[in-house]
Amino acid sequence: MTRRPSIDEAVGLLEGELTAGQRVLADLGTEDVWQAYLRFGRQLFDISDGSDADGLLFQYGNYSFGGPETFTLDLTRQFEILDADGDYDHYVQVYCECRYEAEPALQALGSFDSWFFHGSGGDLDEWAHSLTVRPEWTTLRTFKPTGIRVYQDQV
Repeated sequence: MTRRPSIDEAVGLLEGELTAGQRVLADLGTEDVWQAYLRFGRQLFDISDGSDADGLLFQYGNYSFGGPETFTLDLTRQFEILDADGDYDHYVQVYCECRYEAEPALQALGSFDSWFFHGSGGDLDEWAHSLTVRPEWTTLRTFKPTGIRVYQDQV
């Protein structure tokens, strides 16, 4: 049986996927980031077996985080953490946040989000395909992020 990584290893594994082939984050285009996120999303972690214990979130929109408004593509993985009794305690989220220049074509996309949960019985590749056939993806994939930030937070 193959050992599943712990949640504590998630940020490092995502960063490893993003920099595979000795690439630096500043060189990555949106398609590169998306493919790395999907490789990371296929990795199974040592977590509980609940239907919403391991989720992937694709979302974008125009946001102001204490500064000028920017277009952000946020690719997040959410893990449910249980307490000693096996009940929900909190979530740990691992983010891959891509920020873009304030381009009119990106701003016109508005906002969108979509979830996938490994325990739901759905197919990750079908979910990913459903996102990349959306008309917005044609616009998104043509832009290169001006910044990529990978981090983890407890929510």
